[in-house]
Amino acid sequence: MANLTINGKVYNLDVEADTPLLWAIRENAGLTGTKYGCGIAQCGACTVHLDGVAVRSCGITVSEAVGKQITTIEGLASESGLHKVQQAWLENDVPQCGYCQSGMIMAVTALLKDNPKPSDQDINDAITNICRCGTFAQVREAIHAAANA
Repeated sequence: MANLTINGKVYNLDVEADTPLLWAIRENAGLTGTKYGCGIAQCGACTVHLDGVAVRSCGITVSEAVGKQITTIEGLASESGLHKVQQAWLENDVPQCGYCQSGMIMAVTALLKDNPKPSDQDINDAITNICRCGTFAQVREAIHAAANA
């Protein structure tokens, strides 16, 4: 059993300690916004926040996440509306297939928390998520729009 705090709610999950956090989130907690992409922590589709830091959840075990605050794409918006990054994504027509977008949005929100006005080089260095549709130009526009919101 593992007690995980996801989006402010405690989940008591029957999982092994070495289970990848991604699978505990998706299969056991039922929060399917976090996507499986590569399984080797390279593509970023599974990005979540662990104590506010963007991590690739396929490369983190449940035991590493116990006692920490986990935020998924489902926990990003507030009662007052979408997070400014989610809003910028819509306004800048970022998603095509959309599969990578939840992980990309999570990586960007962490970047903007640490660096509210990133340069293009800061974006290049911090956002290493892969988009097979090639929406990187729209992603950059949306990041700058969110930074200016």
